Amino acid sequence: MGLNKKSVDDINVQGKRVLVRCDFNVPMKEGVITDENRLVAALPTIKKLIADGGKVILCSHMGKPKGEPKPELSLAPVAARLTELLGQEVKFAADPEVVGPNAKAAVEAMKDGEVILLENTRYRIEETKNEEAFSKDLASLADVFVNDAFGTAHRAHCSNVGVTEYVDTCAVGYLMQKEIDFLGNAVENPVRPFVAILGGAKVADKLNVISNLLEKCDTLIIGGGMAYTFMKAQGKEVGNSLVDDTKIDYCLEMIKKAADLGKELLLPIDTTVAASFPNPIDGPIEVSAVDADAIPADMEGLDIGPKTAELYANAVKNAKTVVWNGPMGVFENPTLAAGTIAVAKALADTDATTIIGGGDSAAAVNQLGFGDKMSHISTGGGASLEFLEGKELPGVAAADDK
Repeated sequence: MGLNKKSVDDINVQGKRVLVRCDFNVPMKEGVITDENRLVAALPTIKKLIADGGKVILCSHMGKPKGEPKPELSLAPVAARLTELLGQEVKFAADPEVVGPNAKAAVEAMKDGEVILLENTRYRIEETKNEEAFSKDLASLADVFVNDAFGTAHRAHCSNVGVTEYVDTCAVGYLMQKEIDFLGNAVENPVRPFVAILGGAKVADKLNVISNLLEKCDTLIIGGGMAYTFMKAQGKEVGNSLVDDTKIDYCLEMIKKAADLGKELLLPIDTTVAASFPNPIDGPIEVSAVDADAIPADMEGLDIGPKTAELYANAVKNAKTVVWNGPMGVFENPTLAAGTIAVAKALADTDATTIIGGGDSAAAVNQLGFGDKMSHISTGGGASLEFLEGKELPGVAAADDK
């Protein structure tokens, strides 16, 4: 599923107004950006459009202001930080209605290669409903539209889908292209053996992902909180571990599906248990490792055990493609991060293409210091999950075909 979409390399933006949808939804604390990965990730596309002589108009959402101006969710600090990162002014258009007098005047006065940033697109109630009034407002500023926001590609909003109906040329940026090349090719056209690792808390979040990946991969590894529902489906005692009793039958179906397709499905053979969930989450906790069929009734599993960590690490040794979504345990706690660290280390040591599917797994890999050892870390949690489900993403579909 190589991306057959127009990219920024296929278009000419010289002297044109280019509206770029970025993902500047960065965490903030008291007006300070605490993690600027998403800003840095957007720079290659922005620099390319500047170099090509476009008039670059950036837009993004931040948080959930629910259609009204909330000063704490303003993108003003993003404009200031982007100015420093780019080494040239990123002018901020402070309009509560996003496309207002400031934005219009700023765009009107732009010279080729200049950059402005619009206010939080979700200040407008129409944004998340994809209503045409706001789509037309955004389009009125632009001759060309570039979508580089993979993090919201699974949502059909004005600033990534609606606007494309009113702009002649619509392309994807470098970040979007990289996401689709890695995630798309990994799932549709993987170099084998292809190993998929799924973790995280709930089976319910991953129903379609599990089913789709079983059809595509050679080995599927299950860890994290969702493993205990599979273990209960196998008839094991899981004590007070997280279980979704409504998904037992589903887990049995998936175990059967793996067998029918001749795929290897790996489940924990031991688990790290404690008397209760750590409080605070990163506080000290007493744990012990028990075999998967020996979880005491009054204990709960909070991480894969050491034997499982070794089993999973061995399973990726000879892989050529590995996709990982979801931690193996409560990785925010140093004691309960052991399983997630073991898997991250195994991925760091393999020469396979290693793809981390956004969200908690991206946070875990970065926090634990393995980020630079992975081939690709997705910038979108929900979007990468829907990709792994085999869904078409509206934000991708809306770009022009080559």
